[in-house]
Amino acid sequence: MSTPHSLSSLFSPRSIALVGASDDPTRIGGRPLRYLRASGYAGEVFPINPNRDSVQGMPAYASIASLPQVPDVALLAVPAAATIESIRACADRGVGAAIVFSAGFAETSEEGKVMQQEITSIARESGMRVLGPNCLGVFNAQTGYYGTFSAIFDSAFVQPGPLAIVSQSGAYGSHLAHLARERGLGISHWVTTGNECDVDVAEALDWIVEQPQVKVVMAYAEGVRDGQRFLAALDKARRNQVAIVFMKVGRSQVGAQAVSSHTAALAGSDAVFDAVLRQYGVYRARTTAEQLDIAYAASRASSVSGNRLGIFTLSGGFGIQMADDAEDAGLAVTAMPASAQDELKRLLPYASPNNPVDATAQALTDLPLMSQFIRAMLDKGGYDLFAAILGSGPASPTFADSLRQAMAEATLDSPDCLKCLTLSAPAEIVRSYEAQGFLVYQDGSALINALGALVRFRAHFDQVGQTDPLPAAVPQLSIPQRAMSEHEAKSLLARAGIPFPAECLIAADQDPGAAARQLGFPLVMKISSADLPHKTEVGGVRLHLKDEDEVRQAMARMLESVRVKAPDAQIEGVTLAPMIGGGVETIVGVFSDPTMGPVVMFGLGGVYVEVLKDVTFRVAPFDQQEALRMIREIRGFAMLEGVRGAPPADIDALAQLLAQLSHFAAAHAGQFDSIDLNPVVVLPRGEGVLALDALIVPATLTA
Repeated sequence: MSTPHSLSSLFSPRSIALVGASDDPTRIGGRPLRYLRASGYAGEVFPINPNRDSVQGMPAYASIASLPQVPDVALLAVPAAATIESIRACADRGVGAAIVFSAGFAETSEEGKVMQQEITSIARESGMRVLGPNCLGVFNAQTGYYGTFSAIFDSAFVQPGPLAIVSQSGAYGSHLAHLARERGLGISHWVTTGNECDVDVAEALDWIVEQPQVKVVMAYAEGVRDGQRFLAALDKARRNQVAIVFMKVGRSQVGAQAVSSHTAALAGSDAVFDAVLRQYGVYRARTTAEQLDIAYAASRASSVSGNRLGIFTLSGGFGIQMADDAEDAGLAVTAMPASAQDELKRLLPYASPNNPVDATAQALTDLPLMSQFIRAMLDKGGYDLFAAILGSGPASPTFADSLRQAMAEATLDSPDCLKCLTLSAPAEIVRSYEAQGFLVYQDGSALINALGALVRFRAHFDQVGQTDPLPAAVPQLSIPQRAMSEHEAKSLLARAGIPFPAECLIAADQDPGAAARQLGFPLVMKISSADLPHKTEVGGVRLHLKDEDEVRQAMARMLESVRVKAPDAQIEGVTLAPMIGGGVETIVGVFSDPTMGPVVMFGLGGVYVEVLKDVTFRVAPFDQQEALRMIREIRGFAMLEGVRGAPPADIDALAQLLAQLSHFAAAHAGQFDSIDLNPVVVLPRGEGVLALDALIVPATLTA
């Protein structure tokens, strides 16, 4: 695996060659040269065009080989058919990185796929990094480096700032950059990875989140090829306190098919991808507008210290709507202290001073009164977040200036509270409020959603470095690469720390009486055979056996039934275990995702998983705190808290089991295809958890 630093020549080159340079600044081979000349890029630029002596007023060169020095990066603006030759010439000269703009590779045909594979081979053999093909390139606004032909820079470049954009799609990445620029956001780095014959979105993200000026990343992907590198990048972002707002497409069947024809990406399981983003504190945006709204807040806001929100409004309806949205976003709309409410009531008897604080339209005619209300909220409310609903007032020609001054004075000297506004006004007025430190939104719901995202980012950042008891050490076991009986699977997993009820294996020619007496009654009996994973179908399960006679009779009947219904099955005998009553039935499993590796699944049993699909996922391994967050995500979590008089379940023991299983799965990745524990009974608090059934499918059985 290449280190992220190998991308420095791609993102921060000191010299650039443009292969296929055009004298026409509107063509693909002309735009990058025009941008580099106009942006103030201070490095060397070498246009390459064997048919011209000069290009756009700059001396032209016949080839990469004829350059006076080895460039850090080469921009290849040549057709697909000429790309292989250009790539090989760059590799022979020792160029550090190449960007392939042209399409017509793996996304179009088998012939294109073969050409793309050849580019990859050249890159691997030479050590040269290749971005693309079928991409729009890179820019670094801090140095004026625009290695792209995107037309959005025809009108203006972007200002440097704390935002970065990493996108597989060039068109989507360009649109994000355009929208961010329109929103007044500065962008430090921008990269589009296209078909990813070498550099992929995970490696680009890994490099980006290391840059000290980057505070937030907007990312777009249709699939991820290198799951482990992607996970490492997300973990690095969390440790560096870089917020990531992700747009992942391909959720639907139609969308997944479109992905494969677009960039030939491996879409993988969307449910797993969604869980990965939650696990690492990444916000998954549902729309482009939402992605931009959250990135705007994350790039402009100082760190939030809590989730208490104070709402100031001039109209009760807007304030109530915002309060409803706040509850959904996990924000606490806490009431003003009683003494502060009394003070505000004295100022304006018909005001509503609770929270939302409604000063009514009267405040617009008495701006000092409005300032007093807001000042009281900031000084006495104890709020971490403050939102004022101003409507179209800031655009009014009669009192826009006085309103802005009043807001500035009212919010002065309150650095620990993030101050936000909703208003409708021209861009220059919005910018003036932003200059005073406000986050400005037109839509209140979008604002509240963004504030909820900031609080969640903060919570995940704060989790880094928190100590959590590690699961018991996972022994180095070897999973047999053959079919296993339930008893053998339980024995193996029990050695890894998974709790099961006591169980005895009784050979087919043995008397079960002594074992039954030792275990106690009632008992459950199951056929034990590696050939019979679905025991009920052959009469291989008996429940509620109350005494020795019932056990003997059940064993005889079971063996007879199984021999008739499955005559070829190899039978070890039967197992006896105590019947477990009470508790909440859950389902726990592990499967090997082709991209992310071992993934743990959890949900409630029965109808919850069969009909409602109420399950959640985490990539292994994880600790007990992450397991607790996982458990709380399911819609049926209330069942574990205790309903209709039932006692609360032992959620801590369940979390320990999930964490322990995740470490076993990670330690034995590649040896299994799936592991199922169903059901797992969660007993009342303090009594633990027991897995009642186990199935391990070795990797070789599904290879």
